[in-house]
Amino acid sequence: MRERARIEEIVGERVSLRPAGVGSLKGLCPFHDERTPSFHVRPQVGLWHCFGCDEGGDVISFLQKAEHLTFADAVEYLATRVGVEVRYEDGGPRPGAEPGRRQRLLEAHRAAAAFYAENLLSPAAAPGRDFLGGRGFDRAAAERFGVGFAPSGWDNLARHLRGRGFTEAELMASGLVSQGNRGVYDRFRGRLVWPIRDVTGDVIGFGARRLLEEDQGPKYLNTPETVIYKKSQVLYGIDLAKKEIASRRQVVVVEGYTDVMAAHLAGVGTAVATCGTAFGPDHIRVIRRLLGDTQDAATGVILASGSTHGGEVIFTFDGDEAGQKAALRAFGEDQRFASQTFVAVEPNGLDPCELRQRRGDAAVRALVAGREPLFAFAIRASLGRVDLETAEGRVAGLRAAAPVVARIRDRALRSEYARMLAGWLGMDEAEVRRAVGQAGEVRGRGGGPRADDDAARQDLGSASPGEGSSRSRWASERSDPIARLERQALEVVLQFPGTAASAGFDDVASDAFTTPAYRAVHDAIGAAGGVGAAAVAGASWAEAVREAAPAAVVGLVTELAVAPLPADRPEALTAYASGVLRAFLEMGVTRRIAAVRGRLQRTDPTDPEYAAIFAELVRLEEERRALREETSV
Repeated sequence: MRERARIEEIVGERVSLRPAGVGSLKGLCPFHDERTPSFHVRPQVGLWHCFGCDEGGDVISFLQKAEHLTFADAVEYLATRVGVEVRYEDGGPRPGAEPGRRQRLLEAHRAAAAFYAENLLSPAAAPGRDFLGGRGFDRAAAERFGVGFAPSGWDNLARHLRGRGFTEAELMASGLVSQGNRGVYDRFRGRLVWPIRDVTGDVIGFGARRLLEEDQGPKYLNTPETVIYKKSQVLYGIDLAKKEIASRRQVVVVEGYTDVMAAHLAGVGTAVATCGTAFGPDHIRVIRRLLGDTQDAATGVILASGSTHGGEVIFTFDGDEAGQKAALRAFGEDQRFASQTFVAVEPNGLDPCELRQRRGDAAVRALVAGREPLFAFAIRASLGRVDLETAEGRVAGLRAAAPVVARIRDRALRSEYARMLAGWLGMDEAEVRRAVGQAGEVRGRGGGPRADDDAARQDLGSASPGEGSSRSRWASERSDPIARLERQALEVVLQFPGTAASAGFDDVASDAFTTPAYRAVHDAIGAAGGVGAAAVAGASWAEAVREAAPAAVVGLVTELAVAPLPADRPEALTAYASGVLRAFLEMGVTRRIAAVRGRLQRTDPTDPEYAAIFAELVRLEEERRALREETSV
């Protein structure tokens, strides 16, 4: 099943991957916060590894960690994806249990979404259809976004799902029902409902809008926290927007379900919204992985792969006071992004849905196109609270705006905003720059943005690897050329076993590796049948080596099998692999030559063994000469 699953597709649904050399992909690690990509996927061996936090494994372990699944649940999830039937040791389904818990909850939500969508066509759903029509959404739009209607009865959905084999425990765990004095009842009743999907497209929850006067509940009601629904990590519309977000390197954050619908229908296919909670750090991590944003750790300058500019995160808010406060809260999260942040505020207080209704699709696109840097918005908002016509007001404005300017990561941009602030205040530029510098020092001492910048510079992955981590190994290998060459040889052997077989790697003895961990990997390769077995095992060979390796070095095997190699073309990669193996073999021969010379010097020329030792020395010298001649060709 591992062989049938395309690891780059499974991982790519959760991480924006881009080429990192021949046969290698990279992106921002989904398991720790980082600003520069250290997460690598090697499709041909079916493995992944993060060189920042040292996590790694195969497609099953990725699903376990990314989706918080048990091994059995991850296997069943993957089996469903690739069309494989899972059978257990007795030949039947998982003994004593239904299929994986997560999968059952997803199936319940899938059935509920279909039930709600069907009910939107019922006579009782007329208020829901009127609501949609009044906001410019026709039947096709409702179907595109899966909008449905929850009937007003007590337990319509619960009875529907029980009829499809779902247990009471599963219904309660799904969050689709609640427990009352009269028993289990539907959580959503008499409401318009939007299915909330994760990045893979699975329905994991619902958002429901009040329609009826007799409904005394909140205007919007969402699914509660469940095994599959974590509101702090959920973004409505992410399933529809993910591809365009990754390709355009832009995300537009709006405030509600109808705003997402309006934006997408208007041609802004990068729009998403939070679901019943404020925009926060977990949402940022989701977006950053899709954007694949990076940042120069030393200068703070925003960079993008193959581009001189970074991605864009655009917040749209109402133009009223509440909208301005929301924009300033977003500004507070700006330091967590490497992408550039903007705000698009409609001056008349219209949200994207209202704007589309009144002025059409073009007006929504123009709103996004007319975005303004979030820094400029925040500075002007701070100045808007003072009277710049008075000296006291201008001083107060400087005190309010200087800390905002000091937060800007890009030094060149920070300098430019300091110059602009001086113009807005009508004050001496040197005085404004001095105030900005002092504000930065104060914030730095208090753990503010300057401290954040320092952490980012040290970050390059935001991990603190332990003694045996890849980063600490690399540090030691920079000063140990022998260990470095041993590592490079194993990278080539695990990734190009055919080349290693041609070079005679299976004849290399274990003591050819002086580094204990690398010697253990060499032994695991032998236990898996050697490189000669790779031609039969195919893509599963690296997994066979992992299974044969001691637990202490399984992660190292993964790391070596996934490590990017320094070549940008297949032919260059082949030459590199051959060159590394020849250098490694030559190093081994040179070591043996030194040992034989020592024996020869310690042996009396009249000793019968002397001639045999001398012959061995000649043979080794010829072997080394042949390797060097191959290298020079």
